[in-house]
Amino acid sequence: MVVPIVEGAVTALAGGALGALTGWSVGLSAVGGVVGGLNGAISGWRGIYRWRDLGGWVAFVLDSTWAMLTTVTALGAHLAAALSRGRGGYVESLSRREDRHVYAGGFRLRPGFVITLGNTVNRAGPRVARSERARRLVTDHEHVHVWQARWLGPLYPLLYVLWSVVGAIVGVAVWTLRRREQPIGRVVESCAYYLNPLEWWAYSRDDRWPPPGLVAGLGWRRPLVGPISRASGRRPRGSAAARR
Repeated sequence: MVVPIVEGAVTALAGGALGALTGWSVGLSAVGGVVGGLNGAISGWRGIYRWRDLGGWVAFVLDSTWAMLTTVTALGAHLAAALSRGRGGYVESLSRREDRHVYAGGFRLRPGFVITLGNTVNRAGPRVARSERARRLVTDHEHVHVWQARWLGPLYPLLYVLWSVVGAIVGVAVWTLRRREQPIGRVVESCAYYLNPLEWWAYSRDDRWPPPGLVAGLGWRRPLVGPISRASGRRPRGSAAARR
């Protein structure tokens, strides 16, 4: 326990300092210090950052500065998992030195869907520790969202929500004018969720584009980028489609 405690303390101090400096720029130094310090303490104690790799340092700095708003949501995800009455299930094998936290339970937005908040993945499911498909949903899909939140920082939730709202309006219009043979819910979901460029990116990396939930004939048919599994030499297993 000595090493995790030391890493947690050092990371908490460094994260708090970076957070306070970032918060100071907008008049919220104390808030920034608390957020950066809490993230540093939890992440350092659990050893998620890859200190031997440049990417791990970039992840830590971004989580403590530019991406602080999404780090706040990650702290909420930790709390939701802790309150899951034993179903939170921290998955260390998918978290330690992976620049992210993964929980089997936690916050649920929609039944059957995994959700990523900042550097924390919730609702990965009870099979995530033993199912290759469930693990790939985290490593090839949700991890993309973790880094989207880091790179885009405060713009990430804004862009995601804005697309969802506008997409829902477009979906209603599309259903009214062209797609009445499909349930309106499926058309709206396709426009507001599946066609979101941030999801297009993540599903493409997961080698699941187009996803089965997307109404045929709507949107783009080609993946945005190549899949991680193919680039790393891993082959997808099973035919069940992943759901975010």
